[in-house]
Amino acid sequence: MGRGGEPRRAGARDEELGAAVERAQEGDEAAFAVAYRLVQPGLVGYLRGLVGHDGETAEDIAAEAWLEIARDLGRFRGDGAGFRGWTATIARHRALDHLRRQKVRPRPSAFDQDMLEIPGPLSTSAQALETISTEAALDLIAGLPRDQAEAVLLRVVVGLDAPAAARVLGKRPGAVRMAAYRGLRRLARQLGAPG
Repeated sequence: MGRGGEPRRAGARDEELGAAVERAQEGDEAAFAVAYRLVQPGLVGYLRGLVGHDGETAEDIAAEAWLEIARDLGRFRGDGAGFRGWTATIARHRALDHLRRQKVRPRPSAFDQDMLEIPGPLSTSAQALETISTEAALDLIAGLPRDQAEAVLLRVVVGLDAPAAARVLGKRPGAVRMAAYRGLRRLARQLGAPG
């Protein structure tokens, strides 16, 4: 989490995302592609946390969600952060529908690094080190209780603030903050961090 409890990754790009969504609503296909590029990595990471790698993949569920997102884009009202939450809600509903069809409960699982980050100008060695540390962190998240894992995923991977994550989960912001806090605290204990 960044300063002030804001998610690190998404906050800096929300202004760009909001502008792209606004242009996409006016029919700009290139702007829709920008919105997709900014949202898709975190969305697929979140879905992998819900459905794992069994059967229909997180990418397939995300594709179904994007069809709905594209269809209903004209009805969306809000900024970049709101769009990120709206897409996460749609994707979560699709994932839960999939799980109901499979009669499987949501569970955290490992993620692929390339789905969590928008490619950056890192050197190969820096990327390799980041991949190793990210995979280790995601393995730890997979061991959290489901409510904590999902709160951490929405707050850190998708980049939602507590009220937006609460809307996605149908919970109160305080409950999401507490679940994320407990999950992050448990992760810190597992890593041997003081306090």
